Amino acid sequence: MNELWRLSACAVTDLLRRGKISPVELIDAALARIAAVNPAVNALVTLGEERARAQAKRLMQLPIEARGMLAGLPIAVKDLNDVAGLRTTYGSPIYADNVPTRSDIMVETLEGNGAVPLAMSNTPEFGAGANTFNEVFGETLNPWNTKLNAAGSSGGSAVALATGQVWLATGSDLGGSLRTPASFCSVIGLRPSPGRVANGPREQNFDTLSVNGPMARNVEDAALMLDAMAGWHIEDPISLSKPEETFLTTARRRKKPKRVALILSLAGLPIEPEVIAGVRAVAEKLAKEGIIVEEASPDFGGVGQAFQTLRAVDFSSSMGALLQQHRDKLKPDVIWNIEKGLALKSEEIGKALLRRARLYSEVAAFFASYDAILLPAAPILPRDVKERWPREINGVQLENYVEWLKLAALITMTSCPSLALPGGFSADGRPIGVQLVGKPRGEADLLSHGLWIEDLLGLRDEVPIDPKVHPRTH
Repeated sequence: MNELWRLSACAVTDLLRRGKISPVELIDAALARIAAVNPAVNALVTLGEERARAQAKRLMQLPIEARGMLAGLPIAVKDLNDVAGLRTTYGSPIYADNVPTRSDIMVETLEGNGAVPLAMSNTPEFGAGANTFNEVFGETLNPWNTKLNAAGSSGGSAVALATGQVWLATGSDLGGSLRTPASFCSVIGLRPSPGRVANGPREQNFDTLSVNGPMARNVEDAALMLDAMAGWHIEDPISLSKPEETFLTTARRRKKPKRVALILSLAGLPIEPEVIAGVRAVAEKLAKEGIIVEEASPDFGGVGQAFQTLRAVDFSSSMGALLQQHRDKLKPDVIWNIEKGLALKSEEIGKALLRRARLYSEVAAFFASYDAILLPAAPILPRDVKERWPREINGVQLENYVEWLKLAALITMTSCPSLALPGGFSADGRPIGVQLVGKPRGEADLLSHGLWIEDLLGLRDEVPIDPKVHPRTH
């Protein structure tokens, strides 16, 4: 039992439910692994050992069948989501000493299903930017090569999973914050449909761009975690009821998709050749299994601009007051995004909303012909951690820190669920992720297709890993 961290979340929860191990034993195993590897990667930034042990002991006083589907499994929570009694900073010096009195609804739901939050995972300031660094905790490093970045904004969760520090971790996603770090670290990140995981309490409770979702080492574990996260909540007006059948049960059917649309060029965003080659190789493997794979795409013209507009609206409405009160403590990218939103005209916002509405209709019609869409999860391979965001791809200059995330952001605008899967590695060993997009509210089929593809690709056993520590260049 010294290497419980090597087991899957499904295997460990099975042991918990059969009384073969206890939640306290798992906390001990996780803490030992964290002590061994976290100093090399800086994935988990605040430990809540005392809180976790108290919760585990409360669970152990209950009959095993009453402990919930996770039955006492320690997890990591992204440092954007409040955990009552545990320092939650949002990656910002403004909140460096913040200790919430109430947990986020998602955390309450997970705890109600037997999860034990053990640590907070690192995130960029307010989740802005796809490189996980901040002024409170510093940089999170990619475990495949610690000179490289782990992407973001759920980078801490992705790295904690890839190095075996926890079995499951939460993530959130506005423009790819679940999918990009999953791609960079060769783990699983699921962006669910808006409302699938109840959100809040928050002022923007009708927001459909930002969602919370599961991160895991394999598709079955991601399905298990989604089961433990999903459900209706009265404080979230767009939240959805749980399906009658669990996502894990559906996923395990391993439903083979019949027809898949392949996208290797999207709305003018340049993509590195090795990424294209990696995704094409995955598509060829699908085709060899009899799946019809066709290069086809809905019309995404103008959607990138619409996303930038609606994202800026979110930033200005949620953080305008912070800009007035703490401008000196905000990073330049956050300031830029808030000010972009404050400068918008009503007709610009209306145009963006109409473009998104039209996109949804086009995507719904597109899925009448296809079971799923396959495309890269990120347009580049992991780069030097000191590069805060890519200024160019294939010689094409990018205007701002959001532009390189278009592959994920355009899918965000569809409201479709999207699963980031390990797709292989570059010649020098950097992970390549693929993005599998399902029909609206189609998480069940998406996870089932994803598990079938995961089996086909044979990459499930690539993690957990020990960090490959390389000499740092400053």
